[in-house]
Amino acid sequence: MTVKSATKRFLCPTGHLGYTPFKLDSFRRGVETHPDFIVADSGSDDIGPVLLGSDTSCSPVDAQAQDLEQMLLASRSLGVPMIIGSAGDTGANSRVDLYRGIIKDLAEKHKLPSFQLGYFYSEVEKDLLRERLRQGETIAGLHGRAELTWDDVEATDRVVALAGVHPYIKLLDQGADVIIGGRGSDNAIFAAPAIRAGFPKSLSYYLGKVLECASFCAEPYAGKESVIGEISMEDVKVTAMHSEQRCTVASVAGHAMYERANPYYEHMAGGMLDMRQCRYEQYGEKTTRVTGPVFEPASELRVKLEGSGKVGERYVGIVGIRDPDTIANVDKMIEWCRDHVREKFGDGGYQLFFHVYGRDAVMGNLETVKTPSHEVCLVIQGIAPTKEMAEQVCGIATRQTFYARIPESKGTAGMVAVLGLNEVLPGKPAYRWTISHTLRIDDPLELFSVHMTEAGG
Repeated sequence: MTVKSATKRFLCPTGHLGYTPFKLDSFRRGVETHPDFIVADSGSDDIGPVLLGSDTSCSPVDAQAQDLEQMLLASRSLGVPMIIGSAGDTGANSRVDLYRGIIKDLAEKHKLPSFQLGYFYSEVEKDLLRERLRQGETIAGLHGRAELTWDDVEATDRVVALAGVHPYIKLLDQGADVIIGGRGSDNAIFAAPAIRAGFPKSLSYYLGKVLECASFCAEPYAGKESVIGEISMEDVKVTAMHSEQRCTVASVAGHAMYERANPYYEHMAGGMLDMRQCRYEQYGEKTTRVTGPVFEPASELRVKLEGSGKVGERYVGIVGIRDPDTIANVDKMIEWCRDHVREKFGDGGYQLFFHVYGRDAVMGNLETVKTPSHEVCLVIQGIAPTKEMAEQVCGIATRQTFYARIPESKGTAGMVAVLGLNEVLPGKPAYRWTISHTLRIDDPLELFSVHMTEAGG
């Protein structure tokens, strides 16, 4: 398709709709520049497997609706497409339906003229995966995982596939004014309209990479401020909309390397973006210009699958430790607690985790600073098939921190404090990532059902 204009401009107000509401001043400043598209992502697997497995959202619905409302009103006022990816944190079918309902309610609330609302689903039936395995197909694992097995599928509650640009382009071709996407690659929501308009895939995918987290590509840091990305046949320019922020060579290049196992490569359905030859230059006080990315098409079309399965119910206990002898021997305390749980429940049928904040709770065995703080917080998680068992597992482990017999300690009890909570607390059920694999597909829309409805009017 030929390019109809020399450039296209994209306004991105946030990297995660509703997670914390985006800031209106910079968004309105961006709207005043009359962008061609208003685009934002709404999901990530960074939030862990619980939400996908339980089919819920972490962002409050009213916060998500607040962000959607601002984007929708601006989109309809300007007459430009609004595109949302990975609806409702996970991109599961129910989250797409949630957003579709919110958009229709907002259109009715504001008495908006009729517009076309496009959406697509990304959930994958487990029967499809079972059939592929029966046929002997290899479903390759990512990040060191083994190939997908039958047991992996059986342990899974819900699976989504990460869409590329294809369903977005399909819906734009069908005349969608607003698009609500299921789970998809972050950069696809920006790359799709750019590719459809005829811009190079290399620059289009780079545009998506640099805009996906909004003002994360600007400095000084500000969480949910708007940025504008502009694409031409030769370059991508990115401009901060906050009055005090700038998109600099360092901030833009730094974000291009953000969340990468290899800082130069970005993979998506259909290929890979190679950023090794990118060149960055300060184009103005608030703008950086980028040239040189390369797109390498894949030899076959593969999509990433994300699957989550329930492990059990969960309770959490929290205690603080200030006693230096107890801190120095906290592993002996933990083993004491484990022994008392074993006395009642044996060695199986539950999971028990101890996180020592102030020592190595974040990095675990990878922690390089071996000297603990003068006070630590011990977070205890008990996970079991039932709530009753999880509460008991966690409760026994937590209470035993008071009574642990450590030879080096001279006291008899009172070596820990309960931080005002003399109880264990119910947590969300525990889930784990059961699937992080890639599946071969012949048709780029094979796993993504595309739909159109009307809103407003």
